[in-house]
Amino acid sequence: MNWLTNFIRPKIRSFVSDQKEIPDALWQKCPACDGMLFHRELTENLGVCHHCGHHLRISVADRLSILFGESPFQDISVPPAPADPLRFRDKKKYSDRLSEARAKTGRDDAIRVALGRIGDQNAVVAAFDFDFMGGSMGAGVGEGIVKAAETAVRERAALICIPSSGGARMQEGILSLMQMPRSVVAVRMVKEAGLPYLVLLTDPTTGGVSASFAMVGDIHIAEPGATIGFAGKRVIEETIREQLPPNFQTAEYLLAHGMVDMVVPRASQNETIGRILNLLMERQTGKNGTTGRSNGRKSPPRDNGGKVAVGPLARAAGNVARLPALRGKTPLPLPAAANQTAATRRRRSGKD
Repeated sequence: MNWLTNFIRPKIRSFVSDQKEIPDALWQKCPACDGMLFHRELTENLGVCHHCGHHLRISVADRLSILFGESPFQDISVPPAPADPLRFRDKKKYSDRLSEARAKTGRDDAIRVALGRIGDQNAVVAAFDFDFMGGSMGAGVGEGIVKAAETAVRERAALICIPSSGGARMQEGILSLMQMPRSVVAVRMVKEAGLPYLVLLTDPTTGGVSASFAMVGDIHIAEPGATIGFAGKRVIEETIREQLPPNFQTAEYLLAHGMVDMVVPRASQNETIGRILNLLMERQTGKNGTTGRSNGRKSPPRDNGGKVAVGPLARAAGNVARLPALRGKTPLPLPAAANQTAATRRRRSGKD
């Protein structure tokens, strides 16, 4: 033994062992400017880069906290949808993908529905979780949108959808495409009740989501720099054989071309949406204690029990995603106009 092993080595070991472990994920690189962002500062800045103002993607929990602000809110349970109805498999079973996504996010599907107050008004928020299979829309998401619409009508609240999705979920095939008209019918249910429907477009909003409920709002709000479109930019360029503008399919481009009403930074969304809801849902209390209607909106039709009556298309919204469970049973009745059209086609073909 010499002085190196008896003295120097123990000193080195004690020095190294006394060093505190540095936790991972302290820094994050901005995808827009490549600037390094300290995680704590990024969280305090609501997920916005302080170098260039780029809005990074945030979790659905952070999204709801920002939107509701200091007001409390409660989660609305979403009815379960059939799991893997087509028994789909590519490189991996769809059921395995679902299990992985649920273990990663702690959610049953890519949507979260919450009820609370924004400004001075009740609001139901249906927010997509991009971490769950890219926020893709399947039967479970369709159930969530219908549940959000039903809750909004029951609670006399505004409906706010926050899509963050790549589109329809390919593993559910035609059942995922059925959610496009189903979600539009659910939105119509809210509009028939005379309630406002707002859409907060975040990055990304593409595919079947942008081709359905995301583009039929009363007011469309977008986050700065959000990608909003149907097909991808590269696919469009290869199809039309033309070069598209650099800012094509961004929130600012859609604002300039009339597809979006306003682009609102994340820090101002609670205040802006609260002000909009107060304008659309301003109510006056009468002498009998009843509340008045929203400004400029007609009173919705009601049944004998005083409940808001919805049309046949709105009632059909609750049945579309349950088609696999209805197999072998009596087919769903079509609206009168559809039956008349079918009868006309049969007469013209000579079958009647």
